[in-house]
Amino acid sequence: MAPKRKPTNEVDNNNLPSSAAADTVTKRATRSSTRLATATVTVTAAPPTTAVPKRKKAKPTPEAEVSEGSSKKIIIEHCKQCTQFKKRAIQVKNGLEKSDVAVNVLVNPEKPRRGCFEIREEGGEIFVSLLDMKRPFTPMKELDMEKVISDIIEKIN
Repeated sequence: MAPKRKPTNEVDNNNLPSSAAADTVTKRATRSSTRLATATVTVTAAPPTTAVPKRKKAKPTPEAEVSEGSSKKIIIEHCKQCTQFKKRAIQVKNGLEKSDVAVNVLVNPEKPRRGCFEIREEGGEIFVSLLDMKRPFTPMKELDMEKVISDIIEKIN
């Protein structure tokens, strides 16, 4: 391919320094450049502000919430795939906390497994374990949560 012709009114920029070469080259006319040329920009000087980084609130660790007593820890692990898991977990948590038994209830202290709804005592007995459920989660929906809560309270005592 043959080299492009230089327009006759342009100067040879090869011998000039780079800043001088940039000054002599004309800009291309594009749609955005014509809008920029006709627009009037008003700049108001704002007082300089110092950027203060936002601090993240530290989440209390499950160990910090637990009081050192004779209370037992109950762990409820529920999947985050559907709100039905969360509703039932909160229902069990509220039921256990309202009971007369001294119980600390932790909901998802670690990342939960998919399709899982499990209620267990820390380091011990498993009260309810529904694993690898597929939609529409019928085994979980068939549970009578009031009966589950009463069974857990009986087993703890």
